[in-house]
Amino acid sequence: MSGKNPKKANPALESFQAGCGLVAQNPVLGPLMREATPHFDDRYPMAKEDWAWISANGDLYANSHRRATSQEWAYVVAHCLLHLALGHIREDRVGDAVWNAACDCIATRYLKDLHIGAPPGELSGPLPPNTREEEALYRWLTEHSDSAYFRFSTMSGGRPDMVWEPICSNWWQGSTDWRQLFAESLRDALRSAVDYAGGVETPQGSHKRMGPIQRAQEWFLSSYPLLGGVASGFRLVDDPLVVQRMNIPVAAISIQMREIYVNPAARLTEQEWRFVLAHEYLHAALCHEARLGKRDPELWNVACDYVINQWLRDMEVGSMPEGLLFDAELHGLSAESIYDRLAANLRKYKRMAQHDILFGSPDWTGSRDFVDLDSWCRSAIQRGLDYHQTHERGYLPEGLVEEIRALSQPPIPWDVKLAQWFDERFEPLEKRRTYARLSRRQSATPDIPRPSWRYEEAAQAGRTFGVLLDTSGSMDRSLLAAALGSIASYSAARDVNRVRVVFCDAAPYDQGYMEATEIAGSVKVRGRGGTVLQPGIELLEQASDFPKEAPILIITDCECDRLNLYGRDHAFLVPRGRSLPFPPRGPVFYLE
Repeated sequence: MSGKNPKKANPALESFQAGCGLVAQNPVLGPLMREATPHFDDRYPMAKEDWAWISANGDLYANSHRRATSQEWAYVVAHCLLHLALGHIREDRVGDAVWNAACDCIATRYLKDLHIGAPPGELSGPLPPNTREEEALYRWLTEHSDSAYFRFSTMSGGRPDMVWEPICSNWWQGSTDWRQLFAESLRDALRSAVDYAGGVETPQGSHKRMGPIQRAQEWFLSSYPLLGGVASGFRLVDDPLVVQRMNIPVAAISIQMREIYVNPAARLTEQEWRFVLAHEYLHAALCHEARLGKRDPELWNVACDYVINQWLRDMEVGSMPEGLLFDAELHGLSAESIYDRLAANLRKYKRMAQHDILFGSPDWTGSRDFVDLDSWCRSAIQRGLDYHQTHERGYLPEGLVEEIRALSQPPIPWDVKLAQWFDERFEPLEKRRTYARLSRRQSATPDIPRPSWRYEEAAQAGRTFGVLLDTSGSMDRSLLAAALGSIASYSAARDVNRVRVVFCDAAPYDQGYMEATEIAGSVKVRGRGGTVLQPGIELLEQASDFPKEAPILIITDCECDRLNLYGRDHAFLVPRGRSLPFPPRGPVFYLE
């Protein structure tokens, strides 16, 4: 019978590999075993008494001349991995045999509790007291130099089982945080044990290990009630292929799909993922997609990011990753106000957009679950706010609280806000008694003259304001009618009898002073061409018969240039969803 001879088996190697397999099956040390690199050959120097030694990079070198069972190798390998897990390999303790002995005793105590493998005979023996604290045990061994506790040290004739090497990392993976990995495996093992004890059909040890993204999400569900309700309504998508196809560098949210997409290749810490997830949850909770209107989506995304990042920094939710948008000068401003500022430099800030709000089609108004998502998000954040404040769970910025409260209340109509603006500038006139024109006499006392009530003419003389009306072709006629009708009714209600009206398109058209009641019905709109508003402002500024303290109400569709109002009191009436191309200094009322 011809043929090649089968490769000669190596019982020692097979026993070592079987021992490594036993450690890999352990729910606590298994993740560390899978990250470590075991070696079992003659290329590395070993003393006869040595068992194994491990480096700070996770290279585990075993003595290939040792003959041991798989259980004994499992014990030795687990012992070395615990040095990594507990942070025993320190550069400042290189060559310190007493420190090595103290760490050996700590690892031995952990292995006794974990029940991994069986200790070889020469590695078993008594343990010193206080074996849970390395530093305390180190000081104790320094005072009590007993050779019984130096089983892995150079005093036994072999090398230490901990060797410091400069920590290196792969550019695509980075260096392994062994202590963090050990903490994660302990947490996952505990969760699996609790599920198993509670009757959940997940056998102990088979629980999927949670990464920093999943742990960050779980933290919101269990420990942060403000956003816990919102977090429960969104599914986390961390598939690398999906986020790569969607071109998502870190994270993004789709309100309509109720999904948050995260890129695990970003390699953020758990604290940074908390910040990122809270950022996305607030986009949903504050209805930023619904508030977009006719604004530029990319610039609106930037404005919302500035507001949210400032709030999260103040709330100390996680830690903000590098590269996110933040500007201390914008502190306290709303997203709408920031958008108006950014609109002045549109190209610059659109390049900064990170596109973490996946805006849906404007024609799509439902959801796949037939639920009003905006109402659900508002309700979830409102309940979270109430619980957060009732149980005093931490600091919340005043601006965030105000915005959440505002979302839970119906919006104030624009005409009500305009009425308030009139009230602030035109106080009610006081009537005075005068005999200049007598009142009707009473029949019981016809001989007694009685005064009439009249307003002071001086007070009425300066009671006026200017209306600068954008009559370009892009202005909607229904909006013009609604605006002029409201101005006429409010002027009459507040005893403003005369209003200075100027139409503007390519050039200003001065209508002069008009009775308030005539504005809505008898005004003939001129122009309907381009939009140049500044000449209209200058016309009112230079008019000798227009009071210097009179306010100006500007009605425009926002398709205009920057205005110089010379410090005069003013306000804007613009269509809902539009935004001025410059930061306004006066109030802005949005026409419906």
